[in-house]
Amino acid sequence: MEEQPESGKTRRRVDWKSFLDVVIGLAIFVVAWQLVFWANFYPPFLLPSPGLVLNRFILMVQGGQLALGLEYTLGRLTAGYIIAVGLGMGVGLLMVSRRRFGRAMNSFSVGLQSFPSIAWVPFAILLVGLNDFGIIFVMVISSVFSMMVSTYGAIRNIPPIYIKAARNMGTRGVSLFTSVMLPASLPSLITGFRQAWSFAWHALVGAEILMATVGLGALLEFGAQFVQMDQIIASMMTIFAIGLITDRLVFSTLEERIRLRRGLGQVR
Repeated sequence: MEEQPESGKTRRRVDWKSFLDVVIGLAIFVVAWQLVFWANFYPPFLLPSPGLVLNRFILMVQGGQLALGLEYTLGRLTAGYIIAVGLGMGVGLLMVSRRRFGRAMNSFSVGLQSFPSIAWVPFAILLVGLNDFGIIFVMVISSVFSMMVSTYGAIRNIPPIYIKAARNMGTRGVSLFTSVMLPASLPSLITGFRQAWSFAWHALVGAEILMATVGLGALLEFGAQFVQMDQIIASMMTIFAIGLITDRLVFSTLEERIRLRRGLGQVR
Protein backbone atom coordinates (compact mmCIF):
# COMPACT_ATOMS: atom_id res chain seq x y z
CA MET A 1 0.00 0.00 0.00
CA GLU A 2 2.89 2.34 0.72
CA GLU A 3 4.55 1.76 -2.67
CA GLN A 4 1.73 3.15 -4.81
CA PRO A 5 2.08 6.82 -3.80
CA GLU A 6 5.82 6.58 -4.35
CA SER A 7 5.22 5.13 -7.82
CA GLY A 8 2.91 8.06 -8.62
CA LYS A 9 5.52 10.54 -7.42
CA THR A 10 8.18 8.85 -9.55
CA ARG A 11 5.93 8.94 -12.61
CA ARG A 12 5.18 12.63 -12.15
CA ARG A 13 8.87 13.37 -11.63
CA VAL A 14 9.83 11.58 -14.86
CA ASP A 15 7.02 13.35 -16.75
CA TRP A 16 8.27 16.74 -15.60
CA LYS A 17 11.83 15.81 -16.56
CA SER A 18 10.67 14.76 -20.03
CA PHE A 19 8.73 18.00 -20.43
CA LEU A 20 11.74 20.02 -19.28
CA ASP A 21 14.00 18.20 -21.76
CA VAL A 22 11.66 19.12 -24.61
CA VAL A 23 11.51 22.77 -23.50
CA ILE A 24 15.30 22.99 -23.23
CA GLY A 25 15.72 21.40 -26.67
CA LEU A 26 13.26 23.83 -28.24
CA ALA A 27 14.91 26.79 -26.51
CA ILE A 28 18.34 25.81 -27.87
CA PHE A 29 16.85 25.41 -31.35
CA VAL A 30 15.17 28.84 -31.25
CA VAL A 31 18.36 30.55 -30.00
CA ALA A 32 20.42 28.90 -32.76
CA TRP A 33 17.80 29.90 -35.32
CA GLN A 34 17.89 33.53 -34.14
CA LEU A 35 21.71 33.57 -34.30
CA VAL A 36 21.63 32.29 -37.90
CA PHE A 37 19.09 34.99 -38.74
CA TRP A 38 21.31 37.68 -37.25
CA ALA A 39 24.29 36.32 -39.20
CA ASN A 40 22.32 37.24 -42.35
CA PHE A 41 23.29 34.14 -44.34
CA TYR A 42 19.96 34.36 -46.17
CA PRO A 43 17.59 37.27 -46.85
CA PRO A 44 14.67 37.55 -44.37
CA PHE A 45 12.09 36.38 -46.92
CA LEU A 46 13.99 33.07 -47.25
CA LEU A 47 14.90 32.62 -43.58
CA PRO A 48 12.63 34.71 -41.33
CA SER A 49 13.36 35.16 -37.64
CA PRO A 50 11.43 33.29 -34.90
CA GLY A 51 9.58 36.55 -34.20
CA LEU A 52 8.40 36.87 -37.80
CA VAL A 53 7.23 33.25 -37.84
CA LEU A 54 5.39 33.76 -34.55
CA ASN A 55 3.71 36.83 -36.02
CA ARG A 56 2.61 34.84 -39.08
CA PHE A 57 1.32 32.08 -36.81
CA ILE A 58 -0.79 34.63 -34.91
CA LEU A 59 -2.14 36.05 -38.19
CA MET A 60 -3.06 32.52 -39.35
CA VAL A 61 -4.88 31.92 -36.09
CA GLN A 62 -6.71 35.24 -36.23
CA GLY A 63 -7.62 34.80 -39.89
CA GLY A 64 -9.02 31.30 -39.29
CA GLN A 65 -6.75 29.56 -41.84
CA LEU A 66 -4.99 27.50 -39.18
CA ALA A 67 -8.21 26.40 -37.44
CA LEU A 68 -9.75 25.39 -40.78
CA GLY A 69 -6.61 23.54 -41.81
CA LEU A 70 -6.48 21.69 -38.49
CA GLU A 71 -10.15 20.75 -38.74
CA TYR A 72 -9.74 19.14 -42.17
CA THR A 73 -6.36 17.54 -41.45
CA LEU A 74 -7.36 16.01 -38.12
CA GLY A 75 -10.66 14.82 -39.58
CA ARG A 76 -8.86 13.02 -42.41
CA LEU A 77 -6.28 11.66 -39.97
CA THR A 78 -8.92 10.23 -37.64
CA ALA A 79 -10.90 8.57 -40.44
CA GLY A 80 -7.86 7.15 -42.23
CA TYR A 81 -6.16 5.93 -39.06
CA ILE A 82 -9.25 4.12 -37.79
CA ILE A 83 -9.68 2.38 -41.15
CA ALA A 84 -5.99 1.42 -41.31
CA VAL A 85 -5.92 0.03 -37.76
CA GLY A 86 -9.17 -1.91 -38.15
CA LEU A 87 -8.23 -3.35 -41.53
CA GLY A 88 -4.63 -4.03 -40.51
CA MET A 89 -5.58 -5.87 -37.33
CA GLY A 90 -8.26 -7.88 -39.14
CA VAL A 91 -5.91 -9.06 -41.87
CA GLY A 92 -3.14 -9.58 -39.32
CA LEU A 93 -5.34 -11.95 -37.31
CA LEU A 94 -6.25 -13.78 -40.51
CA MET A 95 -2.53 -14.13 -41.25
CA VAL A 96 -2.04 -15.78 -37.85
CA SER A 97 -4.91 -18.24 -38.33
CA ARG A 98 -3.85 -19.15 -41.91
CA ARG A 99 -0.15 -19.94 -41.74
CA ARG A 100 0.54 -20.18 -45.48
CA PHE A 101 -1.32 -16.96 -46.14
CA GLY A 102 0.47 -15.35 -43.19
CA ARG A 103 3.95 -16.20 -44.46
CA ALA A 104 3.21 -14.95 -47.96
CA MET A 105 1.43 -11.81 -46.80
CA ASN A 106 4.14 -10.98 -44.25
CA SER A 107 6.83 -10.77 -46.93
CA PHE A 108 4.48 -8.91 -49.26
CA SER A 109 3.55 -6.41 -46.52
CA VAL A 110 7.14 -5.72 -45.52
CA GLY A 111 7.93 -4.89 -49.16
CA LEU A 112 4.99 -2.51 -49.52
CA GLN A 113 5.66 -0.98 -46.10
CA SER A 114 8.92 0.44 -47.46
CA PHE A 115 7.15 1.87 -50.54
CA PRO A 116 7.21 5.73 -50.48
CA SER A 117 3.76 7.06 -49.58
CA ILE A 118 4.06 9.93 -52.08
CA ALA A 119 4.26 7.35 -54.89
CA TRP A 120 0.65 6.34 -54.16
CA VAL A 121 -0.63 9.86 -54.94
CA PRO A 122 -0.82 9.57 -58.77
CA PHE A 123 -2.41 6.12 -58.34
CA ALA A 124 -4.99 7.55 -55.92
CA ILE A 125 -5.78 10.55 -58.14
CA LEU A 126 -6.59 8.32 -61.12
CA LEU A 127 -8.27 5.50 -59.21
CA VAL A 128 -10.16 7.37 -56.47
CA GLY A 129 -10.12 11.02 -57.48
CA LEU A 130 -8.68 14.35 -56.40
CA ASN A 131 -10.74 14.54 -53.21
CA ASP A 132 -10.77 13.60 -49.53
CA PHE A 133 -11.36 9.94 -50.34
CA GLY A 134 -8.19 9.93 -52.44
CA ILE A 135 -6.20 11.46 -49.56
CA ILE A 136 -7.59 8.91 -47.10
CA PHE A 137 -6.76 6.14 -49.55
CA VAL A 138 -3.11 7.27 -49.61
CA MET A 139 -3.09 7.31 -45.79
CA VAL A 140 -4.60 3.86 -45.44
CA ILE A 141 -2.47 2.17 -48.09
CA SER A 142 0.66 3.73 -46.55
CA SER A 143 -0.04 2.57 -42.97
CA VAL A 144 -2.20 -0.56 -43.17
CA PHE A 145 0.70 -2.88 -44.02
CA SER A 146 2.63 -1.72 -40.97
CA MET A 147 -0.37 -2.54 -38.78
CA MET A 148 -0.75 -5.95 -40.43
CA VAL A 149 2.89 -6.87 -39.81
CA SER A 150 2.75 -5.58 -36.21
CA THR A 151 -0.41 -7.53 -35.42
CA TYR A 152 0.97 -10.68 -37.04
CA GLY A 153 4.22 -10.44 -35.08
CA ALA A 154 2.55 -9.51 -31.79
CA ILE A 155 0.17 -12.50 -31.84
CA ARG A 156 2.79 -14.98 -33.01
CA ASN A 157 5.22 -13.93 -30.27
CA ILE A 158 2.79 -14.75 -27.46
CA PRO A 159 4.34 -17.51 -25.29
CA PRO A 160 2.55 -20.76 -26.27
CA ILE A 161 2.20 -21.73 -22.61
CA TYR A 162 -0.33 -18.92 -22.13
CA ILE A 163 -2.64 -20.26 -24.83
CA LYS A 164 -2.20 -23.88 -23.77
CA ALA A 165 -3.00 -23.04 -20.15
CA ALA A 166 -6.10 -21.09 -21.18
CA ARG A 167 -7.35 -23.93 -23.38
CA ASN A 168 -6.78 -26.45 -20.62
CA MET A 169 -9.06 -24.32 -18.44
CA GLY A 170 -11.76 -24.34 -21.09
CA THR A 171 -11.19 -20.97 -22.79
CA ARG A 172 -12.04 -21.04 -26.49
CA GLY A 173 -12.86 -18.83 -29.47
CA VAL A 174 -13.52 -15.13 -28.90
CA SER A 175 -12.97 -15.47 -25.16
CA LEU A 176 -9.48 -16.87 -25.78
CA PHE A 177 -8.64 -13.86 -27.94
CA THR A 178 -10.08 -11.17 -25.65
CA SER A 179 -8.95 -12.69 -22.34
CA VAL A 180 -5.53 -14.09 -23.22
CA MET A 181 -4.18 -13.25 -26.68
CA LEU A 182 -5.07 -9.55 -26.77
CA PRO A 183 -3.72 -8.70 -23.27
CA ALA A 184 -0.54 -10.72 -23.90
CA SER A 185 0.14 -8.99 -27.23
CA LEU A 186 -0.86 -5.49 -26.11
CA PRO A 187 2.66 -4.11 -25.47
CA SER A 188 3.72 -5.05 -29.00
CA LEU A 189 0.43 -3.80 -30.44
CA ILE A 190 0.97 -0.37 -28.88
CA THR A 191 4.23 -0.13 -30.80
CA GLY A 192 2.30 -1.13 -33.92
CA PHE A 193 -0.33 1.54 -33.28
CA ARG A 194 2.37 4.17 -32.91
CA GLN A 195 4.20 3.09 -36.06
CA ALA A 196 0.98 2.99 -38.10
CA TRP A 197 0.08 6.48 -36.86
CA SER A 198 3.51 7.74 -37.91
CA PHE A 199 3.12 6.31 -41.42
CA ALA A 200 -0.43 7.69 -41.68
CA TRP A 201 0.64 11.17 -40.50
CA HIS A 202 3.52 11.36 -42.97
CA ALA A 203 1.33 10.16 -45.84
CA LEU A 204 -1.46 12.59 -44.96
CA VAL A 205 0.72 15.70 -45.03
CA GLY A 206 2.37 14.64 -48.28
CA ALA A 207 -0.99 13.87 -49.91
CA GLU A 208 -2.47 17.19 -48.77
CA ILE A 209 0.41 19.09 -50.38
CA LEU A 210 -0.45 17.59 -53.76
CA MET A 211 -4.17 16.84 -53.51
CA ALA A 212 -5.87 19.27 -51.11
CA THR A 213 -6.90 22.91 -51.11
CA VAL A 214 -7.60 22.94 -47.36
CA GLY A 215 -5.41 21.43 -44.64
CA LEU A 216 -1.98 21.80 -43.08
CA GLY A 217 -0.34 20.34 -46.18
CA ALA A 218 -2.23 22.83 -48.33
CA LEU A 219 -0.94 25.68 -46.15
CA LEU A 220 2.59 24.46 -46.84
CA GLU A 221 1.91 24.38 -50.58
CA PHE A 222 0.35 27.86 -50.62
CA GLY A 223 3.33 29.20 -48.69
CA ALA A 224 5.68 27.75 -51.31
CA GLN A 225 3.62 29.13 -54.21
CA PHE A 226 3.61 32.68 -52.81
CA VAL A 227 7.18 32.49 -51.38
CA GLN A 228 5.95 32.95 -47.79
CA MET A 229 8.60 31.13 -45.82
CA ASP A 230 7.15 32.35 -42.52
CA GLN A 231 3.88 30.53 -43.33
CA ILE A 232 5.79 27.40 -44.35
CA ILE A 233 7.76 27.31 -41.10
CA ALA A 234 4.67 28.10 -39.00
CA SER A 235 2.81 25.22 -40.67
CA MET A 236 5.79 22.88 -40.21
CA MET A 237 6.00 23.75 -36.50
CA THR A 238 2.26 23.07 -36.14
CA ILE A 239 2.73 19.65 -37.76
CA PHE A 240 5.67 18.97 -35.43
CA ALA A 241 3.65 20.03 -32.37
CA ILE A 242 0.76 17.71 -33.27
CA GLY A 243 3.15 14.80 -33.69
CA LEU A 244 4.92 15.49 -30.40
CA ILE A 245 1.71 16.01 -28.39
CA THR A 246 0.04 12.90 -29.83
CA ASP A 247 3.05 10.73 -29.10
CA ARG A 248 3.49 12.01 -25.53
CA LEU A 249 -0.17 12.20 -24.49
CA VAL A 250 -1.50 9.11 -26.25
CA PHE A 251 1.05 6.47 -27.20
CA SER A 252 3.70 7.09 -24.54
CA THR A 253 1.01 7.28 -21.84
CA LEU A 254 -0.57 4.01 -22.96
CA GLU A 255 2.81 2.30 -23.16
CA GLU A 256 3.77 3.56 -19.71
CA ARG A 257 0.53 2.40 -18.09
CA ILE A 258 0.81 -1.05 -19.64
CA ARG A 259 4.41 -1.43 -18.50
CA LEU A 260 3.58 -0.31 -14.96
CA ARG A 261 0.57 -2.65 -14.80
CA ARG A 262 2.81 -5.53 -15.82
CA GLY A 263 5.51 -4.56 -13.32
CA LEU A 264 8.03 -3.70 -16.02
CA GLY A 265 8.92 -0.32 -14.51
CA GLN A 266 8.98 3.20 -15.88
CA VAL A 267 9.55 3.94 -19.55
CA ARG A 268 12.92 5.69 -19.80
